[in-house]
Amino acid sequence: MGTLTNQHIIDSLINRFGDKIISTEESYGMLTITIERSYNMNVLNFLYSEASLGFTFLTDLTGVHYPQGEDLLGVVYHLHNLPENIRIRVKAFFPKADPYIDSATTLFQAANWMERETYDFFGIIFTGHPNLIRILNVDDLGYHPMRKEYALEDPTRHDKDDSFFGR
Repeated sequence: MGTLTNQHIIDSLINRFGDKIISTEESYGMLTITIERSYNMNVLNFLYSEASLGFTFLTDLTGVHYPQGEDLLGVVYHLHNLPENIRIRVKAFFPKADPYIDSATTLFQAANWMERETYDFFGIIFTGHPNLIRILNVDDLGYHPMRKEYALEDPTRHDKDDSFFGR
């Protein structure tokens, strides 16, 4: 226990995937790896099956939306190596106009529910998902509520004084 380091993980991924690893960073001890979208399953499979890595537990999967600039959607995977007690984060970004990424359900059964939730709230389409339908919102909801596409407040509202809110 304790032999797996972030540097070993980075070196293994770069040796295997080269420039498909867009960036790596370490924030508060957790390694974050940003990859090309088309390599998400290759990278997840490698992290899962490579004996020296062993990230066999998908802790969490969610989406993000960055509306500024290129208007990107992203998928964030949190993986855990249970024997070494090491967690990593894997991110993949793509344009909102092309919200497709391969499903991780073939590798992690737990991804099934999480991908449905991410589809429901962010509109990210997981190619190959066995049952990609809304899970928490009504079926005929015409939008994905976690996308940052709407103003937080009604701009026509005049009944409150912004000076009380530090604005």
